[in-house]
Amino acid sequence: MILDTNALSAWAEGLAAIEAPLRSADRLVVPSVVLGEYYFGIRQSRRRRRYEDWLTRYLPETEIATITSATADAYADIRLDLKRLGSPIPPNDVWIASLARQHTLEILSNDRHFDLVEGIRRIAF
Repeated sequence: MILDTNALSAWAEGLAAIEAPLRSADRLVVPSVVLGEYYFGIRQSRRRRRYEDWLTRYLPETEIATITSATADAYADIRLDLKRLGSPIPPNDVWIASLARQHTLEILSNDRHFDLVEGIRRIAF
């Protein structure tokens, strides 16, 4: 299961609603773009140290998914499909969706715009 930034943040906050989906996942995958968004957010936080400590503890339980040429190919297809639908989504979320499609993984996210992407399944929490 791929974790979107809001899922990673919910996990760090200990949100009860995220526990069941995390436990049911065969593997937890954090896209490098999500990690970048998360680092950006915590560097602006008053609780930066707490979040950095949490990340140091829990990030090793995940796999980091990086962008490859296969991901870029999926990105182009997804972005073009969404453009034709007249429903663009944020570019970083296109990358996340591309990784989900490439690796045949669900996305754990509360962002409904992932539902517009053909061939991936979003799990809400």
